[in-house]
Amino acid sequence: MRTTPIVAAAALAAASLAAAAQGTYPNAGRDLAASCAICHGTNGTNAGGMPNLAGQPQDYLARQLRDFRDGKRPATIMHQISKGLTEDQIAAVSAYWSAQKAK
Repeated sequence: MRTTPIVAAAALAAASLAAAAQGTYPNAGRDLAASCAICHGTNGTNAGGMPNLAGQPQDYLARQLRDFRDGKRPATIMHQISKGLTEDQIAAVSAYWSAQKAK
């Protein structure tokens, strides 16, 4: 069985999320956001058609993650990535992206 780059990226993202879940610390949002860079760009803005994350309202981002996690919003990868997120992690990563300036 051959692994596609998207599946491999999702696996790496899930591993990053699990590592960040080990404890609460000030950089949790930033560390969780690192896995988003694969598709959404390192600064949260992407010219390749993926939604921009930087500068979006925190409540909007959190709602989107919950909808992916809970199966309310269809996706190819995001439902898998968000499935393991706790409410604290959703709050942390949403706050991080909301605080970033869109470039």
